[in-house]
Amino acid sequence: MDKTTQIELEAAAFRRLVAHLQERTDVQNIDLMNLSGFCRNCMSKWLKAAADEQGVELSMDEAREQVYGMPYEDWKARYQKEASDAQQSAFTEAYARTHGHAPE
Repeated sequence: MDKTTQIELEAAAFRRLVAHLQERTDVQNIDLMNLSGFCRNCMSKWLKAAADEQGVELSMDEAREQVYGMPYEDWKARYQKEASDAQQSAFTEAYARTHGHAPE
């Protein structure tokens, strides 16, 4: 496979993942973090970092809007729920396992 085709396929897969996460507003970021170690916010940060590496101007708010499909504050108001004690505990345990300490 040539490099251009590989990049196009990877970009298409990323777009599909973003669309899937935009459709699945029932899936909370904390659940994503607990199961996979990344969430929509992580993807936004990766997108921003990629833009920075390429010298493309992209604010964090713009990156989040691309991933969430709307301004982040709107998504939070519409879809984000308070994390349960069990979700928070699982997150703290997972974070400590991968980072060697609890989140600050």
